[in-house]
Amino acid sequence: MKTIKANIFHEGKLHEAYLSYSEKINKIDISGKENPALTTLIPGFIDLHVHGGGGCDIMEAGNSVDTISKTHAKFGTTSFLATTMTAPFDELEKSFKAMKETFASRSKNQARVLGVHLEGPFINSEKLGAQPNFTREGTLKEITHLHKIVPIKVITLAPEVFNHLELIPELKKMGIVVQIGHTNGTYEQGVTALHQGAKSFTHLFNAMSSFQHRAPGMAGAALAHAEYAELIPDLHHVHPGAIKAALRCIPNLYFVTDSTAATGMPDGEYKLGSQKVHKCSSGVRLADGTLAGSSLTMDLAYRNLLTLGLSPIEISRKLSEIPAELIGISNRGSIKIGNFADLVLLDNENKISSVIIEGEECDF
Repeated sequence: MKTIKANIFHEGKLHEAYLSYSEKINKIDISGKENPALTTLIPGFIDLHVHGGGGCDIMEAGNSVDTISKTHAKFGTTSFLATTMTAPFDELEKSFKAMKETFASRSKNQARVLGVHLEGPFINSEKLGAQPNFTREGTLKEITHLHKIVPIKVITLAPEVFNHLELIPELKKMGIVVQIGHTNGTYEQGVTALHQGAKSFTHLFNAMSSFQHRAPGMAGAALAHAEYAELIPDLHHVHPGAIKAALRCIPNLYFVTDSTAATGMPDGEYKLGSQKVHKCSSGVRLADGTLAGSSLTMDLAYRNLLTLGLSPIEISRKLSEIPAELIGISNRGSIKIGNFADLVLLDNENKISSVIIEGEECDF
């Protein structure tokens, strides 16, 4: 068993504490008030929207998921959902098969793959964003086949096209979280989808019908009715004012990177599924200038959210605990006895000091 001395959040405040752990957290002893000389210990980040990192893309198959999981671990992500792009069935199947071994067995310095976020192909071709146009009707046959290879935890779909409203309750029965996204649906269609069992919204405000006062659109449905929604806090995808509006409206708003192969890499050209994207500074775009995912990391998301006035404990909940709750993971996302020892140590500048995944300290 190992022991860390650090500041941890307890009853809403930072306290000096000793935490003992092996693979899981065994004991927590609060020893006093916050000690400014110590690092701060927070739960490892859980990112439910990861397309790539370290120059690799999930859709490349091969060993790409290994590189991606190591890249994100460096930035404090201790578990994540491998996120696919809209693609023909055989390409999706190839990608799923390539993930199977890493999903079953995590190696040292790798973030844990919790499953798959299937972002498309069951979306609206009018709201592709950076997705290639291989959209099609969702079928239980295709979804079930892929789900048996690696569990699908989240599916993004547009409820207003094909038979997708009828599909939502079936996916819910399978234990799959349905997120509304890449959608041109109306406010009313969004409300209906939530009543059918949809639970969240994909990259809120992006690639969805926007809010107008006489036509609230899908963004309006989210602001008025959602319990959960994901949002990209790179400060490019969504204006800080819109983030603050979402925070006031959606109780379980959580944050994702929507990261691409460009994450952790220098400026240049990279792949996003079958698309070519270009990283310039902190933005990732298609040739026509469309934002195409991001190069955001979760530790930068943490610091960005501090600039918006969120408290560290609020941010930690929205980067770890809420994502775990959404996909039904009860043993990650918070620091408590019995949970996996997925931990991040932050220095006084809120930068990564150390990353521990399932009790194993990473040695980057």
